[in-house]
Amino acid sequence: MTANATRVLVLNSGSSSVKYQLLDMSDGSRLAVGLVERIGETTSRLVHTPLAADGETREITGPIADHDAALKAVADELAADGLGLDSPELAAIGHRVVHGGLKFTAPTVIDDPVLKEIERLVPVAPLHNPANITGIKTAQALRPDLPQVAVFDTAFHTTMPEHAARYAIDVETADAHRIRRYGFHGTSHAYVSRRTAELLGKAPEDANVIVLHLGNGASASAVQGGRCVDTSMGLTPLEGLVMGTRSGDIDPAVTFHLKRVAGMSVDEIDELLNKKSGLIGLCGDNDMREIRRRIDEGDQRAALAFDIYIHRLKKYIGAYSAVLGKVDAVAFTAGVGENAAPVRAAAIAGLEELGLAVDAALNDVRSDEPRLISPEYARVAVAVVPTDEELEIARQTYALVTA
Repeated sequence: MTANATRVLVLNSGSSSVKYQLLDMSDGSRLAVGLVERIGETTSRLVHTPLAADGETREITGPIADHDAALKAVADELAADGLGLDSPELAAIGHRVVHGGLKFTAPTVIDDPVLKEIERLVPVAPLHNPANITGIKTAQALRPDLPQVAVFDTAFHTTMPEHAARYAIDVETADAHRIRRYGFHGTSHAYVSRRTAELLGKAPEDANVIVLHLGNGASASAVQGGRCVDTSMGLTPLEGLVMGTRSGDIDPAVTFHLKRVAGMSVDEIDELLNKKSGLIGLCGDNDMREIRRRIDEGDQRAALAFDIYIHRLKKYIGAYSAVLGKVDAVAFTAGVGENAAPVRAAAIAGLEELGLAVDAALNDVRSDEPRLISPEYARVAVAVVPTDEELEIARQTYALVTA
């Protein structure tokens, strides 16, 4: 690696998409961002925005056969802006990998044994790890000489104590099948908890933070002194909060009931709980903006869905307040958490005995900057902290390859 190699390309490979950002870690600036979607379809689309020279967004439509073709198209777009993958300024490629199990507790340079372990974890992340693996292999083929680093969604949560991570089922069965709470969105929880501590003027090790990552997928975490001690998602991203299409916490016997009484197959129940539940199952919409619009028009079904969503949030805020003992801040992040003021207000309402309150005027302010929305008298701060998973992946990747 050359001395001026300060750039990191971050890749987030999904089953039919690739999101990417090129960052310069000398100052954290973004040089280019983009998305390839509908890979494998005739309607594939690549959207690329060069930011280094204030370039205009370019859009390419037409069939992109596979991830190999998608990443080659990304490489071509970057090269057109003088930001190609052959640049000596490129230090590494950082990959978002959803599941790292218990083995990967930190960012890891990818070699054959690491790749085999990620493949071994496919049964516990069948929707995500295969796509992540495809992105890694394609990037390795494009730049075999360049360090490729895996940053795992689960890594931040590996600090959970056993009493928080284990389920109360037979130990031998659980160990044989790797059944435990792993947690997800860890990169976001790591970034937001650290930025929240900074917002309070504290070092991460001196702050206890409840992070609420509220997007279409949603999760909560209890972060004590910079270390996760509990999180709402479990073996899979299905457990925990009410989400856009996922049920979150549910009596496990519901699945037995649906099989025995409704005659549903395991696959049908899986699809119901993961894709047809949550907000969309409750009211037919998983866009919080649309749900709020319907509530304003007097829609009772939307109002009930919102109330169920908020009720679950309050339960986790209360539970994690008990787990932490002392809470310095509750931080809202991700699409809903950053933009839906009514969600923030409703989630905190009535929690004054926990030291929580929201200032209505501050809560209504829209901003891309981290900010406090609690009144000065509140014992516990309430913050809105925009997440930046790509920057966190780049930061961890660059720190590893330059150590």
